Amino acid sequence: MNGLDFEKPIIELEAKIKELKNFGSTKKIDLDPEIKKLEQKLEKMKTEIYNNLSDWQRIQIARHPTRPYTLDYIQLITTDFLELHGDRLFADDLAMVAGFAKIDNIKVIVLGHQKGRDTKENLRRNFGCAHPEGYRKAMRVMKLAEKFFLPVIVFIDTPGAYPGVGAEERGQAQAIAENLRDMMRLATPMIATIIGEGGSGGALGIGVVDRVLILQNAYYSVISPEGCASILWRNSMKAPEAANALKLTGEHLKKFGVIDEIIAEPVGGAHRDPEGVAMILKKALLKHLKDLSTLSKKELLETRYQRFRQIGAFSENNSTS
Repeated sequence: MNGLDFEKPIIELEAKIKELKNFGSTKKIDLDPEIKKLEQKLEKMKTEIYNNLSDWQRIQIARHPTRPYTLDYIQLITTDFLELHGDRLFADDLAMVAGFAKIDNIKVIVLGHQKGRDTKENLRRNFGCAHPEGYRKAMRVMKLAEKFFLPVIVFIDTPGAYPGVGAEERGQAQAIAENLRDMMRLATPMIATIIGEGGSGGALGIGVVDRVLILQNAYYSVISPEGCASILWRNSMKAPEAANALKLTGEHLKKFGVIDEIIAEPVGGAHRDPEGVAMILKKALLKHLKDLSTLSKKELLETRYQRFRQIGAFSENNSTS
């Protein structure tokens, strides 16, 4: 298993336990007492490490190369997925996937950023960084959802929208801005889940929804920690300090009213039990879909509007002491 720096003691102990089990099995030696002690030590070590993760360490887990991506969750949570392609203006952006599906026989539209598993696929998917045509494809599909009053399920996982020359020439900023405007007006229930990285306008471009969920080890931020560190300290190596200052993980975001629910992950992260995380997420999605189904279209739009208006609200005290 690919391990992060802070996970090395855990991986080394797991390897030792596996080696002892193989040795005992091969030599017909009873090593169960020694193995049991090491397993207890392993569980204690996991608890100590994973219960005290820094924001930067959570970001590292959010970027783990074997973490489940959008298509993985679509496969695990939905049935009858039919992918739709193209923005009807320029091209089909493979960094953004979208289509029809069902969740427990509830017809929905699903869409989200998609990263690659290897270098070749990452080049095809542009590392999950969508072009303008990706955001326009997403909006085209969301307008289909509104037409047929289908709920929209969004999976967010991107370092940010692609900032290349071609993307800018084709109207990257305008595509995202139009999505922000039009999502606020779409008269159909919408739920987004940040499953990994939630970077800047690239994430928000499909994130103006009625309910926002976040996985325990995912993050949602106006800028990446490296980008923030490069601007503030002229040194990207200060990313851990920037991550702490940005308050970009679930606990902070819920306190600020940016997200509505934190989805628990197994010890070590979603990549250790994708099926388990998917079932927890599915249960949460069904709960929120049920809640939103009780609202009229007018109530839905007004509630969504007020939700975003309240983010960042503050009061002033002009009294002098």
